[in-house]
Amino acid sequence: MREIQAILSAYEVLKKQGQPCVLATVLHVEGSSYRQAGARMLVAEDGHITGAISGGCLEGDALKKALLALRQGQNKLLTYDTNDEEDAIVGAQLGCNGVIQVLLEPIRPDQPDNPLELLRRLADQEEVLAVATVFNMDKQQPQPGTSAVFDRQMNLRGSISDETLLRAVQADVFQGFETQGSQVCEYHIAGKAQQVLIEICLPPPHLVLVGAGNDAWPPAQMAALLGWKVTVADGRPTHANSRRFAGGCQVIVSKPESLLDSLRIHSRTAFVLMTHNYPYDLAVFRLLLQHPDIAYIGILGPRKKYLRMLDELGREGIRLSPEQEARVFAPVGLDLGAENAAEIGLAVLAEIQAVLNGTSGAHLRERPGPIHDTAQQALQIRNL
Repeated sequence: MREIQAILSAYEVLKKQGQPCVLATVLHVEGSSYRQAGARMLVAEDGHITGAISGGCLEGDALKKALLALRQGQNKLLTYDTNDEEDAIVGAQLGCNGVIQVLLEPIRPDQPDNPLELLRRLADQEEVLAVATVFNMDKQQPQPGTSAVFDRQMNLRGSISDETLLRAVQADVFQGFETQGSQVCEYHIAGKAQQVLIEICLPPPHLVLVGAGNDAWPPAQMAALLGWKVTVADGRPTHANSRRFAGGCQVIVSKPESLLDSLRIHSRTAFVLMTHNYPYDLAVFRLLLQHPDIAYIGILGPRKKYLRMLDELGREGIRLSPEQEARVFAPVGLDLGAENAAEIGLAVLAEIQAVLNGTSGAHLRERPGPIHDTAQQALQIRNL
């Protein structure tokens, strides 16, 4: 999400300067690639690049071709085969071993639904959205490009002109909302093939740091760097204020019992209790247990602090269900050997990332299969 935000910020600057630009989007990957479908970069006429479509190996050639597409004023599909070590365009011995399809879209600022205006809906989203990018692997065919954004109510911004294709895309978007998985679909309509990348775009994680001590500053800064939404809450105005937590971080001064009144909670909201004030943490913990949508509740401190909380709640007649226990991480963070505040913040954010993505947080070298989900790479064939 941070990449989209950076691209949109760069686009605003280019519009004010009157400088044309091109959006490059990875549409489909077969095999291995540094970036997967949905990776984007913005190429300005002066050659400045924002974002990335690879680890650096494709950007140079894509820049040249983007400027050509800009002069011609046409969308273009590029194919990079990193299996071919003799390919002088890509460069030898990249080691990715994949075939990558990249779409180039010259941007027209005068069009209200140009690709970047459509993607603007993703910048501040707090709900799941879907982006449909229509393309054709037959490079002789038109490349419509970024065409539509759908919300969960199937409201659409943008357009897909072919009604049969639109209905088919809507059905797959609906399925994608249920599975929360992106896919590339190939629709066969009247004997002709049309490919569509359907991206299911989740809202950025919302990190709520309950506690505004000095140890809250590093994870707040790191989370902001990742493009997460960050809220810092505390009952002490001397600690919770915009002078200490700047850069777009929401700061709340509140008593524990009214803290949640100022927050919009969704399935990607993660709380970390770190006030170093046991009664405050316990009061907030009691409230969080009532919200099944919260995927992560971290408690800073030793295990005995959490056990004490459970004991006190038990005396109140509150006993955690297995589902509630699964959402509590105490002590908080992955075992990285962290000691200082910055290292602890890193361990906490890494654990939250793993939990929200449904992974274990283990070493990648221990993963038996590919790093990325290859199921999302396969073309889903639809005969209409």
